[in-house]
Amino acid sequence: MSVVVDVRDIHKEFTLSHSGVGSLKTLLLWWMRKRSIEKLKVLDGVSFQVKKGECVALIGRNGAGKSTLLSLISRIYKPTSGEIIVDGRIGPLLELGAGFHLDLSGQENIIFNAMMLGLGRKDAEARVEEIIEFSELRSHIDSPVRTYSSGMLARLGFAIATHVDAEILIVDEVLAVGDHSFEQKCYRYIDDFRAKGGSILFVSHNIQAVERVAERCIWLKDGKINAEGTPAEVLPNYQAEMAGQ
Repeated sequence: MSVVVDVRDIHKEFTLSHSGVGSLKTLLLWWMRKRSIEKLKVLDGVSFQVKKGECVALIGRNGAGKSTLLSLISRIYKPTSGEIIVDGRIGPLLELGAGFHLDLSGQENIIFNAMMLGLGRKDAEARVEEIIEFSELRSHIDSPVRTYSSGMLARLGFAIATHVDAEILIVDEVLAVGDHSFEQKCYRYIDDFRAKGGSILFVSHNIQAVERVAERCIWLKDGKINAEGTPAEVLPNYQAEMAGQ
């Protein structure tokens, strides 16, 4: 089975400033003060692969590096060191509202986001009706997305990401905000997507979702892989540690 995502010894650091500066001039004056700059290490030597047709869940407490890892694979961030090789078109579904222009309508955002994800304008326009139908937002589609609830944003984002011929879905906890019927609709799509050979990498704190969808779990802890295996192998120890904390 071919590998579609190959993460090789990934390290990621962010630079944090504690100077409290409010202007570029003040920042320059603070520049030589080492105490004002801190390196935050988020990922520390992470390596794994996702194969064609596989669904892999990333689990771990907040701050473990899960969302950062998805952003790296989606090419939103660049790694500090290491290499990520992706073979196929990615459909990223990350933070709610990410990539949406809040003053544009839902329909305008469909075209804009579909083009950002690799479709030409004609192809994007041709899929508008299909995306609206899947999102179940027809009565709101001409309203600016700043008026949308979190659940509506999730519906629109998922509908777009799943209609751009993606071969790899990158999903960050978004399904948790949809209502039950839409959540089940998304699960049916995921089952069909995998049956056709699509691959999924997702973050979730919902143990039932992990058991329902994933065939493999990667437990991140302090920026490193703490355990990897089937949900039955990984989840009991993870749940025990979370309960203890």
